[in-house]
Amino acid sequence: MASISPAPKPVEPAQPAAPRPIILVVDDAEDVRNLLASLFKRSYAVRLANNGAEALHLAEQVPHPDLILLDIEMPGMDGHAVCKRLKANPITRAIPVIFVTVRGGATNEAAGLRLGAVDYIEKPVSLPIVAARVQAQLAACEMRRQLEKKVAERTRELNASRLEIIHRLARAMEYREGGLTNRVARVAQYIKLLAGAAGARPEICELLMQASPLHDIGTLGVPEVVLRKTESLNAVEWEEMRTHPEVGAEIIGEHRDPVLQAARIMALTHHERWDGKGYPKGLAGEAIPWPGRALALVDAFEAMTSTQRHREPMPVSAAAKIIVAESGKQFDPKLVEAFKKALRGFIGVKKSLRDELEGIHDLNFSADAPPGG
Repeated sequence: MASISPAPKPVEPAQPAAPRPIILVVDDAEDVRNLLASLFKRSYAVRLANNGAEALHLAEQVPHPDLILLDIEMPGMDGHAVCKRLKANPITRAIPVIFVTVRGGATNEAAGLRLGAVDYIEKPVSLPIVAARVQAQLAACEMRRQLEKKVAERTRELNASRLEIIHRLARAMEYREGGLTNRVARVAQYIKLLAGAAGARPEICELLMQASPLHDIGTLGVPEVVLRKTESLNAVEWEEMRTHPEVGAEIIGEHRDPVLQAARIMALTHHERWDGKGYPKGLAGEAIPWPGRALALVDAFEAMTSTQRHREPMPVSAAAKIIVAESGKQFDPKLVEAFKKALRGFIGVKKSLRDELEGIHDLNFSADAPPGG
């Protein structure tokens, strides 16, 4: 009977070796370049440059050097000029520079350090000292990178927590107004689409999307009976409702954080009108901050097209006609033009973020056709 050999153990895939630090050696003397290259080549990747222009070129190559050993006395562009150029360039300013030069003395060393160098080594060099100082600087750089990584991770965690708190507050408002909907999520997507169609940079579009859930936080200061009323508001109730922009701005407060800054602006100004007939300040035209102008259009579109417990929603086509007709009156004309470009995206958002309330009137309607049409 043939014996069965045990199955071979799976071979663990080899882990890729960590990339070696890159050292750029800049010196017009070939013997010095070769000496330093021979010292470092076993432990590091070495690049060699014999003049300032070549050094600047190699410093910008990706991956960038982790450290630059720089001679001062070179023909053409000397080491001081090279260091100034390196520190003025956002791509290379963080690369540590060690001057390696025949210029000795405290005065020369101080001048080099003022230019941004991290160390200063006099020629003729002691190879063990050069190796030790390079190792120390690379270790310090690695510690700084690890610290920056941890700070970036912590910052991302804090940002995520902040955004989650913003969304939880928005959900609390929805509960108070009568039940959960996707209104906040729709408004966030609408303003991102509108801002993009208006030419805003992607980071601005993202910021407005993150800040928009707080635009109606001021309704926490309005009596619940007013918020849930199905009939028209009387004069007293209407005045209570008109306080919510300023209440919202007070709740959010003033902060250096850009998301909260944008949220406060939108909360305070999203009921202002282009023609100056809005509230609470009666601002007009470009005196209304741009985020508030954008949110005003988005908020109106959402109010007209969303399902309410006491009424049917308005078809998107009808709401769009009203917004276009209000160009130069209620809304910024440029934003109305952007709205036209973004309308197809608005319709997609509305279809994908429907409310549980939809259908309570037993009507069959679509986002772009009248009810029953």
